[in-house]
Amino acid sequence: MLLDVIDLSRFQFALTAMYHFLFVPLTLGMTFLLVIMESIYVMTEKQIYKDMTKFWGKLFAINFAIGVATGLTFEFQFGTNWAYYSHYVGDVFGVPLAIEALVAFFLESTMIGMFFFGWDRLSKRQHLIVTCFVALGSNLSALLILIANGWMQNPIGAEFNFETMRMEMVSFADIMLNPVAQVKFVHTVASGYVCGSMFVIGVSAYYLLKGRDIAFARRSLAISASFGLASIISVMILGDESGYELGAVQKTKLAAIEAEWYTEPAPSAFTAFGFPNQEAMETDYAIKIPYLMGIIATRSLDTQVTGIRDLKKEHEVRIHNGMVAYGLLEKLRAGEKTSANISAFNEVKVDLGYGLLLKPYTDKIVDATPQQIQQAIDDSIPRVWPLFFSFRIMVGTGFLMFIIIGAVFLQSCRHKIIGSKWLLKAALFGIPLPWIAIESGWFVAEYGRQPWAVGDVLPVNMAASNLDPSQLWFSLSMVIGLYTLFFIAEVYLMVKFASSGPSSLKTGRYHFEQKDTISRQINA
Repeated sequence: MLLDVIDLSRFQFALTAMYHFLFVPLTLGMTFLLVIMESIYVMTEKQIYKDMTKFWGKLFAINFAIGVATGLTFEFQFGTNWAYYSHYVGDVFGVPLAIEALVAFFLESTMIGMFFFGWDRLSKRQHLIVTCFVALGSNLSALLILIANGWMQNPIGAEFNFETMRMEMVSFADIMLNPVAQVKFVHTVASGYVCGSMFVIGVSAYYLLKGRDIAFARRSLAISASFGLASIISVMILGDESGYELGAVQKTKLAAIEAEWYTEPAPSAFTAFGFPNQEAMETDYAIKIPYLMGIIATRSLDTQVTGIRDLKKEHEVRIHNGMVAYGLLEKLRAGEKTSANISAFNEVKVDLGYGLLLKPYTDKIVDATPQQIQQAIDDSIPRVWPLFFSFRIMVGTGFLMFIIIGAVFLQSCRHKIIGSKWLLKAALFGIPLPWIAIESGWFVAEYGRQPWAVGDVLPVNMAASNLDPSQLWFSLSMVIGLYTLFFIAEVYLMVKFASSGPSSLKTGRYHFEQKDTISRQINA
């Protein structure tokens, strides 16, 4: 089947976002590990901790540079692929992104320059402050981007203006303090901390398995395991908070994630595993845990979790209201700005977006047929099985990381980590786990929002630019080609420096340099 402009635009943006998000969590996690390592150096004045900060800082810099390069295309796509989206919500969506670019990104970039070129120009404490600002800048950048994304999930603090045909900000505070954005931020950055920790643990485990740079690797592993254990416990707690927030403001996404077809008596059971069948609206071979879903989503034993069947009935009502809103909007745009029309429109404009779900099926929204309305109702629910399995992959890999990090922490505390070969191998081969979990979680967050570009306000089918598919195929091929080169560069550089280990610092104190020195002495 040929892909249309909407599908191609979605695919290109999803590819760009998920590829870019390979680098973001490692950047977030590595910054705080650098702060911890350098803080220990400042307190103890032991050279090895300075070397640790410099070495892991090199790997951080490679990842940061590639991450910045892959993120630049977002700015272009908003204007090229999603022009109507930018017009419709740009006044609101653009505010946190502008603050991020002008404040957080410049702070982070400037401090990174000082981090690498300031070792001999700043005192130890001054340099530590710079490293702290690097971490602050990266986390502030994540916060502002997630505020923008959180508004797309839960568009509060803005209202539609029929005069301008745009969403306009009515409360800056509501946008910045959006509860969905706050939950997404703490959950996302904690996931990034786990990612950074697993990376350092895995690479350090490789050195221990090879029997080289033991003191360096043991200290790196102990620090990252301690930070990682605290981080993954935070992810679990904050994941529960995220589930509660979903139950409050994104009921459709929650029902799709859990394949909750029916509204069950409270408290709802959690479907641990099964095979969702969207056509039959059943889950085959379902394994359920009683009460758990209700407790996670509502924090109570007497509040129901609305099922997909009942959500469809709610959406049908909202689509009919949206049809009325669209008809009134046409009158207002035609000059019939009577107080009665304005008052009637204000009463139903909250459902205007649901009326726009009919656009792919008819240009005469107010005269939509029952069949077209049913198609719009079906579109209001995302495909369940991708969300169902992605969420469980995220949770499963999260628990696996908790076991690995917890075991590494325990064995490090017992000073038995070197003898735990099986655990070191698990840590090494577990390096991809955080990316699997994070990409799965990001997919759940964004795919679960469908069919909305902005939740309940602007459908994806209305947000895309009026482009020709050939233009999108060309830009998509360019993105894939460019990102492939970036990926090759990232892997090559990370493997090169990680394999060299602290010997890449050229201090003369580590494995390969000492080995070369011994070889030269023997040959002499």
